[in-house]
Amino acid sequence: MGLVWVLLPMVVFCVIGSLLLPEDPPSRVVRSAGRWLRARLARALDRPRQAWRRRRPPPPPPVPDPFEVLSLQLRLGMLADQLRVLESDPQVFARARRLMAVRAAYDALLAEACRLAGVELDEDDGELATGSGTSPWSDQERFREEMELASRGWSW
Repeated sequence: MGLVWVLLPMVVFCVIGSLLLPEDPPSRVVRSAGRWLRARLARALDRPRQAWRRRRPPPPPPVPDPFEVLSLQLRLGMLADQLRVLESDPQVFARARRLMAVRAAYDALLAEACRLAGVELDEDDGELATGSGTSPWSDQERFREEMELASRGWSW
């Protein structure tokens, strides 16, 4: 009697499984018809989907992390102080090379600050923002970026 109670559930599950599961995989005709139908449906839904995307307003820019902004402002302030010291002391060894290095670092941080604040950069500034540019910005462009940041509440 104990063996019947072990084999009976197994037989019941096998019979139910054979009734519910299909015997053969779908034929090529059915698969190709399904692919054709999906392609037509995707093409039919493509235009309404694009129209819906055009109507939606773009998402707002992400709010920068305030600690990242503060850290960037502190680093900009330290580099600005270092630039002032280098420009005012004519006795510094390799002064021109140091000025070039500090200005390049300052310009890179300024580009990062502009990215965080949402200030648009010119095409030439994009090279500096990615780090591939070697020439510093012109004084007018640097001043314009600093004024844009100051008008948005940045200080260093």
